Parts: sequence; C-alpha cells; structure tokens
Amino acid sequence: MIFLRRTSTDPFFNLAAEEFLLKNYREDIVMLWQSRPCVVVGKHQNTLKEVNTPFVQQNGIPVIRRISGGGTVYHDAGNLNYTLITTETNREKLIDFRNSTKPVISFLETLGIHAEFEGKNNLVIQGKKFSGNSAHVFKNRVLHHGTLLFNSNLNMLEKAIQPELEEKIQDKAVQSIRATITNISEHLSTEMDIEEFKSKFQIYLLNYYSISNVGELNKTDIQAINKLISEKYNTWKWNFGYSPQYVFRNDVEGFKVEMKVKNGKITDIIFTGDFKQKEKLTEFLTDLPHRKKEITGVLNSLYNEKETIETLKALLIVNK
Repeated sequence: MIFLRRTSTDPFFNLAAEEFLLKNYREDIVMLWQSRPCVVVGKHQNTLKEVNTPFVQQNGIPVIRRISGGGTVYHDAGNLNYTLITTETNREKLIDFRNSTKPVISFLETLGIHAEFEGKNNLVIQGKKFSGNSAHVFKNRVLHHGTLLFNSNLNMLEKAIQPELEEKIQDKAVQSIRATITNISEHLSTEMDIEEFKSKFQIYLLNYYSISNVGELNKTDIQAINKLISEKYNTWKWNFGYSPQYVFRNDVEGFKVEMKVKNGKITDIIFTGDFKQKEKLTEFLTDLPHRKKEITGVLNSLYNEKETIETLKALLIVNK
C-alpha cells in the first residue's frame, strides 16, 4: 500500500483523481485531501432535488457528481476527506464500511474521542454524525471514501444541501437522509487546527497499514486527471444531466407545467393556462436540456414582452 500525498484543493481535480487512481493504479492506496467549498452528490441522485441551487449559485459553490453512491455532502477547508482504494479477492464482501472506517474510530480514540459506527455507513460522536461514507467497485478494485467534519462551516453546509425543489420533482432517485451533525473539533479536550489533525491522522494511517511508501501524483497522472475533468467532471451532462429521469411540476401566476425529463432532456411537456405561442413553445422545448441557457434562448426567440419571458422563466427554469 502507498500513501499518496494530495495538495490540490480543486474539488473537480480531487474527485477526478479518485476515479483515475481506481482504474489505472494497481497498488492499494490511502489518501487524505481537502477541497474548496463545494457540494458533492451521489452517483444515483437527482442533483436538482438535493441542492439549494439558488444558494450555491449566489455563493459560487460548484456542484459535482461523484462515482460512488450514497447521499449529498458538503466539502470545505474544515472538512478532511479520506480515500482508501484496495484490490479485493473476496467477491462476497467487496464493500465493508465497518472495516474501512475502523482506523478513523481507533485514531479518534487516541485523541480522547469515542466515535461509533451507526446505520449503514455513518460515523457518529454522541449520536451526532461527523462522517458519511460511500464506495464504488471497478472490477476487483474498491474505492471507499468518507468525510471527516473537523471544523466545517455547518451553517453553510445546511443551507447548501437544503433542497428547494423537493415538492416540484418526482423521481426514484436515491435521496439523502438528513441527520444531526457535529464537528470533531467540538469534542477535543486539547485545541488543535485541522492541519495538526491531518498530520496526526497521516502518521496514524502509516502505522496502521504498515506503509513505507509515500508518493505523489506525477505529471502524466495530472494530465490524465485534467483530461477527465474537462470530459466529465466539469460538465453539465455529468453533474446534472446524468440524474435519473424525473417529472417536474410547477405553477406560476396561474400557469402550470408538467414536464418529463430523461438524461437531462425534456421528453414531454404539458402546459395549463392561456398564453401566446404555447404550441410552438412546447415544440421548441421538446428534446432540449432542462437547463437555463437553452430554455432562456427559446423564450427570447419567441417572445418580446419582458413580463411574459420572466413569468415563463420562473415557471420552467430551476436556476441552472
């Protein structure tokens, strides 16, 4: 096993790096890393239903989909992420969250904190969640990763992942389970910052896994990861369009809409209410991405009245 030093705080790079390492390295790997503020949704989630889209846009917080399942999480400089990539021969038990999180629990014990495994994949302190975990299997390789809320901005966290559109979207996507959360720093008897915490945890992991090899990404790795970012992780198609199919319903000023969306594109749309060029609007929107840019373009091409455009934008657009 190697410990891979990670210094980038670019969330797009960090998530793309995990996929690259999972699929292209043969060695078992453990990593600790941090990202600038971002929201990370699970592979099988509906992004629009999980995120407070107006809030994250106003605050410049990117939303990125990861390759593992599970619920939506918030990253910032006060959150430490850990990743474990292993090659497994036991096909019956490829994913074992209890085993993968043991070093976290035992490390916190050395700091005087009693943490417990709870539910399917959470770690808690005094019943409050500080770590969510998820996994992804590629052939016989397993990616396990989790968050460690050390001194995250919990107010920003709660606002960013407080969805605004739950009642407007119907689907069968995996939904996040909301829990009472806490920061690890609140439970320390001796004050320390996240860099000291990270350093201590790294030393603990090196001993826990008997690691002698500490490495870094090379130039070829970085180039491949940046290519993966441009082709996948920094695209609307992956972060929003990949969401499971859904039905979007909304009403604004007496107008109603029901649209079906699959692979990010509008497949069927029904309007209720009397307004000009309704049939043409229906025709133009069909097969179009359910996205602000394209919908705004159609509205501007069909209508001249600012009031009509703004009303229909409020009806159809979900701020992305």
